[in-house]
Amino acid sequence: MASTEAPQEFADHIADTIRFVEASPTSYHAAAELARRLQDAGFTRMDETEPWPEVAGRRFVVRDGAVMAWVTPQNVGDKAGFRIVGSHTDSPSFKLKPHSTTTNVGWQQVGMEVYGGGLLNSWLDRDLGLAGRLVTNDGTVHLVRTGPILRISQLAPHLDRSVNDDLKLDRQKHLLPILSVANPDLDAEELLCEAASISHDDLAFFDVFAHLTQSPAVIGARGEFLASQRMDNLSSVHSSIAAFTHVAPRGDVAVMACFDHEEVGSSTRSGACGPFLEDVLVRIAEGLGHTGAQYRAMLARSSCISADAGHGVHPNYVEKFDPNNHPLLNAGPLLKINANQRYASDAVGGALWRRVCRAAEVPTQDFVSSNAVPCGTTIGPLTATRLGIVMVDVGVPLLSMHSSRELAGTADLAYLSRALKAYWNESEN
Repeated sequence: MASTEAPQEFADHIADTIRFVEASPTSYHAAAELARRLQDAGFTRMDETEPWPEVAGRRFVVRDGAVMAWVTPQNVGDKAGFRIVGSHTDSPSFKLKPHSTTTNVGWQQVGMEVYGGGLLNSWLDRDLGLAGRLVTNDGTVHLVRTGPILRISQLAPHLDRSVNDDLKLDRQKHLLPILSVANPDLDAEELLCEAASISHDDLAFFDVFAHLTQSPAVIGARGEFLASQRMDNLSSVHSSIAAFTHVAPRGDVAVMACFDHEEVGSSTRSGACGPFLEDVLVRIAEGLGHTGAQYRAMLARSSCISADAGHGVHPNYVEKFDPNNHPLLNAGPLLKINANQRYASDAVGGALWRRVCRAAEVPTQDFVSSNAVPCGTTIGPLTATRLGIVMVDVGVPLLSMHSSRELAGTADLAYLSRALKAYWNESEN
C-alpha cells in the first residue's frame, strides 16, 4: 500500500501537522504560526503600510488571518513568472456574538453565530474553547484562546423519540453552548480578557470563534488516518509551509498565498476575492523592475495551484459519488475537476499537476462530482478570475469534510507537500 513507501517521512509530517493544527485554532492563530515558522526559516517580515524598497530574497507579509510569502530566485530573468500555491486558513465554526452571555433557567449560555457551512451535528457534545483576537481601545491586537469551557449538549432520546430518525437543529435555539450553571455574574468576554491579560474596560471589539479542544490523533488499524479538526483547510496550509521553507526556485518567483474567509465566500480584504495577493504581486514585480506591460506579461507566464481539501469516496454513501471516480485516502492528492468551473482545473492546469506529481514521485487521483450532487467550490475560480492566470484545483481527500473532526490519510498530507515543493522548484513551465 502507498502509505508504506516512506513511513518515516509520513510520520514526521503528521507529527508536525498535529503541532501546526494545535497552534492554529483560528485563522489569526494560523497566520501567527505561519509567521513564526517563516521567521525561524530566515524570512523577513514586510510591513504593507510602508514602501518595499527591497523585495528580493525570502519575505512575507501578514494581513489579519492571511499570509503572503515569496522566494525569489538568485537571478530573475525577463521570462520569469510567479508560481503560486493558494490555500485558506479558516474553517467552519461558530463566531461569538457581542453581549453574548445570557442566563436561561439557571444555565449560563453564550450566543454564537454560525460561520460557514459546517456539519452542525458534529459540534454537539464536544469540548469547546474560545479563540480569536481581541482589539483594545488603542488598536492593539491580542490573540487569545481558552481551554474547554463550552459544550452544545444534545437532547436525550427519552425526550425526543424521533431524534435518531429526523434530527433538526434550530440554529438560534439549539446551538447555544453552555458556559456554566448557577453563575449569573459570569461573562464570556471577561473570561477572554482575563486569558489575554487585559482589562475588560479596555476591550474595543473582538473576532472570536469556538474551537474543538480535543487533540488530533493518528488512528486506524495501521495508523493510516489522521482524525483532526480543521483539515479543511489546514491540511493544505501546513503542507504548503512545510514545503515552502525549503524552496529554492530556479526561474520563477515562488509564492505561498494563505487566504482567510474562504468558508464564507472570500469577499473580504484578506480573502481570495480581495486585492491582497494582487497587491503583493504588483509590489514584488515593481521591486524587480517589471512594471506596466512587463508585469502583465509576467502574470501571463504565471500559474497557481489552488490547494483545498476534497472528498474521498465514502463506503456508506457510494451512490453520492461518480461511479467511475472513487478516490481513496492514502492513494494520493486529488486533481479536482468540474465542467461548470466550480473548480478551476482545465487541460493545461491538469497537465501541469500531472507533471509535478511525476517529478515528485507522488500518486494522484481524479475527483469529479456525480451529476446528481451539486459541487462545492474553492479559491481557484476566484483567483483565476482576478488574475487571469493558469489554475489547477487539487487537495487531499477527506471523509467528513466540514465536520468538527475530519479524517485524512497520513500519506496524502506528505504527498501533497512533496508535490508542492516540486512545483515551486521546477526549472521549466
